[in-house]
Amino acid sequence: MTMQHSRRDFLGISALGLAATIVPKDVVRQTSGTVESGKETPDVSAEISVWVTAGEDRFAAAPRAAWRSAQQTGAPQIQLDPSQKFQEILGFGGAFTDASCYTFNRLAPSAREQLFHEMFHPSEMGLNVCRTCIGSSDYSTKLYSFDDGPADPDLTRFSIEHDREYILPVLRQARQANSDLFLFSSPWSPPGWMKFNGTMLGGSMRNHYFAVYANYMLKFLQGYAAAGVPVQAVTSQNEVDTDQDGRMPACIWPQEYEIAFVRDHLGPLKSGFWTITTICGDASRTNWRTTSFANTAIALLGTATWALPT
Repeated sequence: MTMQHSRRDFLGISALGLAATIVPKDVVRQTSGTVESGKETPDVSAEISVWVTAGEDRFAAAPRAAWRSAQQTGAPQIQLDPSQKFQEILGFGGAFTDASCYTFNRLAPSAREQLFHEMFHPSEMGLNVCRTCIGSSDYSTKLYSFDDGPADPDLTRFSIEHDREYILPVLRQARQANSDLFLFSSPWSPPGWMKFNGTMLGGSMRNHYFAVYANYMLKFLQGYAAAGVPVQAVTSQNEVDTDQDGRMPACIWPQEYEIAFVRDHLGPLKSGFWTITTICGDASRTNWRTTSFANTAIALLGTATWALPT
């Protein structure tokens, strides 16, 4: 007979696994209350509360999970061994989109402070790597870039004013909760006038605007730094292989375009200003383009700093 599990079962098991990540290996394996080396282990007999948000359920109570010693169950065991290390990980986090920052900003100041403490403070969840958006994404209150309107190759209209209302304040508050918060930024689309279709929705980049677009990204980084939110890394494009059928901000970048943009325009600008990482292969972990593009770009750029997600 095939064993079937509901989504609630899965979430209950996931919650148990998450809880195990903060408990030493020996504690997970032992029955609560045992004594080792004269020290009593923490009590792990308490039930774990589980809530579910799925389908029509909104923060609904789910069956509680409970610790069991490894000797009392035939289920797979969670064993944590801090002495065994593998690939180094920069950290964990989420995305500060326009929509999420708008929502955070609507919270009462005390509630937002408590939430950010729980999410970012090193003594709590300790989220420490997050992404921001260069202009609007598919999670934005409206469609916008930092230079909307007719073609403006001199970027005379460039402004991050939109982000000053609630995005930058939210980012500053997150950094207050965790001073080591690493931010990297991605564009979903260049301004529409830089693209063949004239809009941020879908389409592809015009290569004669590469130099202008590099300056556009540099102005974004300078503006954020001046506003007290320095960004440590950028990607050239979110999801380079799709225009999302023109339903959201997106931009297709052929491999040779992306290489030329970083090698001939963005790379020289950033190397002359400050040390910042360019991340390639954004959202393309298993795509053949990722390794091919990265290897080609590294060969062409030589000593430039690159990071490749795995």
